[in-house]
Amino acid sequence: MGSQWSRDSVYVRAIREGYRSRAAFKLKEIVERFHFIRDSDNVLDLGAAPGSWLQVTRSITRGKVLGIDLAPIAPLEGVTTLVGDLTDPSMREEALSILGTVNIVLSDASPRLSGNRSYDQARAIGLGEDALSFACSVLKPGGNLVMKSFQGEDFSALLDETRQHFHSVRTFRCQASRKGSSEIYIVARNFAGCHGEAEGPV
Repeated sequence: MGSQWSRDSVYVRAIREGYRSRAAFKLKEIVERFHFIRDSDNVLDLGAAPGSWLQVTRSITRGKVLGIDLAPIAPLEGVTTLVGDLTDPSMREEALSILGTVNIVLSDASPRLSGNRSYDQARAIGLGEDALSFACSVLKPGGNLVMKSFQGEDFSALLDETRQHFHSVRTFRCQASRKGSSEIYIVARNFAGCHGEAEGPV
């Protein structure tokens, strides 16, 4: 009952403050801790629906903001959105054509949960690998990546892969995450370049 009330209270707070989901508070926590978005940065948000991270990002930067998701995203002033699959190489080309320089890549994407913990965790790691590949193909040197993942037996491999391409990689748990969740964020700063399997076509 206590945890349910906690979930409800965060959701109610999000709606009261005009955000589309509780996830807005997660990004706010990460930004407050790491200060990784500057007021001139161009930002790409992968798995952006329903758009709460786009709302937070738009309030921070004067740069261009682009969201991509398989589902349509309701319009937001000053934000461009695309419907598409982040594994589609053409989406990388389109993102670059819209943003030009990409300073920040965000990914709060997660798979539809089946209830099988190990299966869902493996799919989440795969989604993280896709987000890393996308980021490697569009980020400018020195850029930053923040992506959601879930702790489990394959998480350390994703973390190690990310460390190969960024000078600083940290993990962060958000207070706004649901209690008992294995959700964790990888905060990767100062992009050095990608090599090998993580690199995708531009």
